[in-house]
Amino acid sequence: MTDLLTIGAFARLARLSPKALRLYDETNLLPPARVDPDTGYRWYSPDQLGRARHVVQLRGLEMPLPRIRAVLDLPPDAAAAEVRAFWDERERTWHAQRELAGFFLDQLEGKETPMYDVSVREVPARTLLTTSEHLTADRIGEFAAPLFAFFGGPSIPRPEGGAGRPFLRYHGEISNDSDGLVEFCCPVDPEGGEIAFPEMTLSADDAGREAYVTVPKANMLTALGAESLHRWLAEHDERADWKPRQIFLCDPGAASPEDPVFELAVRLR
Repeated sequence: MTDLLTIGAFARLARLSPKALRLYDETNLLPPARVDPDTGYRWYSPDQLGRARHVVQLRGLEMPLPRIRAVLDLPPDAAAAEVRAFWDERERTWHAQRELAGFFLDQLEGKETPMYDVSVREVPARTLLTTSEHLTADRIGEFAAPLFAFFGGPSIPRPEGGAGRPFLRYHGEISNDSDGLVEFCCPVDPEGGEIAFPEMTLSADDAGREAYVTVPKANMLTALGAESLHRWLAEHDERADWKPRQIFLCDPGAASPEDPVFELAVRLR
C-alpha cells in the first residue's frame, strides 16, 4: 500500500476536495483504489490522477456527473465527439439565454421586440398515435428523439405532406425545474396498414384552424415563438387552445443556425 495516496494527498494533487472525492466515489465516477475494510478510509493510486484531472476539466464546463462518467468510459475519439456535442448544446443554451435576457430588457425599457410572422392554416381531421410522459425541459430530447426517429420514417403509414408530420404537444408550462405533461403525437393513416403499438393510444384530432410560427435553429430554445403567438392572438382578437404543438421540420442536429427547425402552433377556437 506504500504506492497509494491518502485521500488528502490525492485531493491536493488532483485539485479536488475530499468532499468531492467522496461524492465521486458514491456515484462510481472515481472510486478509490482501496478502501480500508475496518475504518472505511479511502486510498488512491497515482494512476488515477489523469481521470481525476479530466473530471475537474469537464466539471469546469458544467457537464453533469453522469455524463462525465459516460464520457470518461468511452474510447478517446468517441469521448471527443461527446464533448463536442455537449459544448454545442451549451452554446445553444447560452444563445437562448442571451436572447431571453435581451427580450426581457427590451420590455423593461419599453422597446419593441421584432416578432415572428404568424400564419394560419386549415388542419384536416386525423387519427393520432400518442404517448406521453411528465418531463422537465432538459429531458424532452431523450424522450422525443427516438420517437421522431422511428415514427418519422417510412415504416409508419401517415397522411401525406405536412399533415403527416409527428409533433409534440405541451399540456403545461415546463422548465428545467418544473415538469409537465409532454405528448408525442404521430398522425397515422388507419387505411395504410396495420398499426400495432399497444403501449400507445389512438385518438382523434378534429379538423380546425391553427396559427403557427416557424422557428430557426438559432432561436429554438428561446420564448420568442410563444410570445409572437400570444401577441398575434391579442391583436387579432383570436382565442386559442393553449396546448402548443411543436412540429419538427428537420433534425436540429443536422441543421445550420439559420435553418427552420420547427413550427410552433396553437389551435384556434
